[in-house]
Amino acid sequence: MLKNKKILFVNPSKWGRGITPIWIASHVSLLRKNKYECDLFDCTFYSDWSDYEIKVNTDNLQFQESKYLDVIKFKKNIYEDLNKKIYEFKPDIVFWSALSSHIHGEGEYVNIDHGYDLLKKIKKNFLMICGGIQATVNPNLILDKYNNIDIVISGESEKVLLEICKSENNQFDKIKGLTFRKNNKKIFNTGKQEIFNDLDFLCNYDYSVFDDQVFLRPYNGKIVRAVDYEISRGCIYTCAYCVETVIQKYYDLDEHNSNGTLLKPKNYLRNKSAKKIFEELKYIVNNFQIELFRCQDTNFLTIDRSTLIELSDLIDNSDLKIKLYIETRPEGINEKSIELLKKLKVDGVGMGIEMSDNTFRKGTLNRHVDQDRIVKAFQLLANHGINRTAYNIIGLPDQTEESIVSTIEFNIKLNPDVSSVAYYSVYSGTNLGDKNKINYEENLNNMDAQIRSKIINHSKIDKNLFKFYKNNFNYFIKNKMLNYNKMRTEWLQKFN
Repeated sequence: MLKNKKILFVNPSKWGRGITPIWIASHVSLLRKNKYECDLFDCTFYSDWSDYEIKVNTDNLQFQESKYLDVIKFKKNIYEDLNKKIYEFKPDIVFWSALSSHIHGEGEYVNIDHGYDLLKKIKKNFLMICGGIQATVNPNLILDKYNNIDIVISGESEKVLLEICKSENNQFDKIKGLTFRKNNKKIFNTGKQEIFNDLDFLCNYDYSVFDDQVFLRPYNGKIVRAVDYEISRGCIYTCAYCVETVIQKYYDLDEHNSNGTLLKPKNYLRNKSAKKIFEELKYIVNNFQIELFRCQDTNFLTIDRSTLIELSDLIDNSDLKIKLYIETRPEGINEKSIELLKKLKVDGVGMGIEMSDNTFRKGTLNRHVDQDRIVKAFQLLANHGINRTAYNIIGLPDQTEESIVSTIEFNIKLNPDVSSVAYYSVYSGTNLGDKNKINYEENLNNMDAQIRSKIINHSKIDKNLFKFYKNNFNYFIKNKMLNYNKMRTEWLQKFN
């Protein structure tokens, strides 16, 4: 009889802010349903590991002041505690980093790097397995760089990890989506897995694996109980800089038209059923007292409309006291869609602006929406009392300083409740990232758009100015470019 395998999940987040990575909740639920024992080592609240992202983004005015860090308890000695966890739990598999809807922020792209840094010195008597964006782009490279990793999973990994657990005598040759060393250390690839369309198959995501303080989150200056959640996976758009396109290419679903939209979006964009979503929301509220659901769906308003309408009826006719925060695009915002969002209890909407220049946005980013449409969307949301977040990028290839200033001025016009600004990240496998890799610092590990950046080498902008604009982006928006020339001159004088 096969030994019932034990799986230890590692969340290598360095942000120091409560996040419930969707890939952890989804994998744990499926494995536990199949009677496998799972545990989690969460790195989030270790003072000797964290970058304290919440402090960084409060100091630069991206977040409102809150008492968050006063109520969170941090631990020390992350390596000692990880060794202790592995010694006591005795896992057969240690798993970290995977695809899910939660792919854009919170440092998920670098999970492989951070997780390996934690695990590489630990005496191994378990399989070391990981997945995620980098693993999907180039699994062979991951095995070359990190020789202690046993198996790399490309594509979505819930079913694949379950198959690995079920395999007899560690025979993985017939499990699609794997890359591992075989016979004289030769790298062996089992071929692409097929995309799975039934998200209901994954059953209720298991949030019980997280420590309770992970549910605490700063939101508009308050501390609320929140989880990250997904209704759907996939996106119908093919923005040149976005890691979503990496997954589209893996599943051979990236054919698109001149407007940057997939030709066969229904093959890639999938969602849970309305009844399943509602059942899950109720369960999470009742068991974890959750107030806010951050929906990590790449584009909420492209989810099947009949599903959203049915879900809105179920929520509207219930006693659920919840708020949703969603992400979408300005093209989908109109009076009718806002009526639907209100019924779904949507409290906040995040939308990618990226930059103000229409020509650059369309020609370089493959993002086809103009300024007038963006302005109208922000105004409509404001008229209906829905909070608005504008997502911006600086450090794009060939971006000028004038472009950054123009983007700040455009945010002043939009007057969002929150303006988020991130450094451009050179994601491997994206059209823009592969095209411009030569122009960025050689070592692309540890890329984090909010905290650690890899600044473009041939940029038309002085490298020191990138940090100036990142640090002061929100100050200039809130103060309508007050003291701009003086502050810029004083900043540059520091480096002369």
